[in-house]
Amino acid sequence: MNTPLATASGMSSGTSSGTASSAASSHAATVLPALPRPSADEFDAVLQHGAYMPLTQFGVIDATGDDAASFLHGQLTNDTQHLDAANARLAGYCSAKGRLLASFLTWRSGDTIRLLVSKDVQAAVQKRLSMFILRAKAKLADASGDLAVVALAGDVRKALSGVFDALPDGVHVKVDGAAGSLIRVPDAFGRLRFLWIGPKAQIETHLPALDEKLKRVSPAVWDWLDIHAGEPRITQPVAEQFVPQMVNFDVLGAVNFRKGCYPGQEVVARSQYRGTIKRRTSLANVAGELDTVKAGVELFHSDDPSQPCGMVVNAASARDGGVDVLVETKLAALESGSVHLGAAHGPALQFLPLPYGLPTEV
Repeated sequence: MNTPLATASGMSSGTSSGTASSAASSHAATVLPALPRPSADEFDAVLQHGAYMPLTQFGVIDATGDDAASFLHGQLTNDTQHLDAANARLAGYCSAKGRLLASFLTWRSGDTIRLLVSKDVQAAVQKRLSMFILRAKAKLADASGDLAVVALAGDVRKALSGVFDALPDGVHVKVDGAAGSLIRVPDAFGRLRFLWIGPKAQIETHLPALDEKLKRVSPAVWDWLDIHAGEPRITQPVAEQFVPQMVNFDVLGAVNFRKGCYPGQEVVARSQYRGTIKRRTSLANVAGELDTVKAGVELFHSDDPSQPCGMVVNAASARDGGVDVLVETKLAALESGSVHLGAAHGPALQFLPLPYGLPTEV
C-alpha cells in the first residue's frame, strides 16, 4: 500500500474543502513568498519578440535500468511503456486514493526516461517512487544538478536553429542534439513555446549567443505562460488535493484510460466513466497587487460563504496587473453569482476563456 507523500500537509482524500484544503490554504498563506512581478518589458519581450528564461522552479528525475519504463508505467497515469524517442507526455502520480501527488513532463533521453517535476515536491516524490521499485531493475536519480532547464517563448526559431538542426513541429514533439533535448509545449497567446533540457555545461556555452538574439526574462514569466496555456502544475501546497480530471489532465492527455493499473487508478477510472466529475479547472484573473494569491488558497462563492467552492491551483503575476490563476472549482459555482478569494467577501475572480474546451459533465 502506498504511504502518504512525505511533504504533504496531512491532507485527507476528500474534495478540496474542509480540513484538507484549510491546511493547504494556511500553509500557502504562511510559508510561500509573495509572487515575483516581472517588469513590463519582460512580458512584452515574449509577446512582441522572443525571450528565454532559465527555469529554477523545476527539477529532473532520471529513471534508468532495464525495467525503468515498465516500473513507471505501473506508477504514473500515462503510458511510459510505449514512450518513444520523438515525443514527450504529460503524466500524473497519484496516491492510492486517486489524488495527485505530482505532475510530470516525461520523455526519453537515450535509455533514460526523464521526469520534469516541480522542484518543491521532487525529493518526496522521488523517495516515494523508489520505495516501490522492489525487485525491478530500475533506479531513480536526481539529475537536477547536472542538467539545465531553459524555456523559450515567442519568435525564437532563428535563435534555436543555431543550436538544433531541426525544431519540433508539433506540441510535445521532441528533437535531440548535442546540447540536449528540445520539446515543444503548448502555445500561449499564440506564441511558440519550447523547453530545452540538457547538460549544464553544454547549455551554458550557448547562452551568450542566445543573449545576442533574445531577451533573458524572469522564470515567473514562464509560470504566467503555463497558466495561459491551461496546464496546471502540482506543487507542494496542492499535493493530494485533486483527482486528475479536476485539473483537466484527462483533456490534456495526461491520463491513459486504456493502460494497466497504477496507484489510484480505480478512483480515476470511476470518476471518468460514472460521470462523477463535478469540479474542473478554469482560468481567471484577480485584480490588484495582492500577495495573498497563492497555490492552495481557498475560494468561496457569493451565495454560500460557509464552505469553500474551490482552490487556487497555480498563480502568477499578470502582464496587465493583478494575478492570473488556474483555479479548481465546483462547476455549479460558475453558473451564477461570483467566486472570491479567501472568503465570500474577498477579491472577486474574473473568469477568462481556456485555450481548450472541456467535456460536458453529466
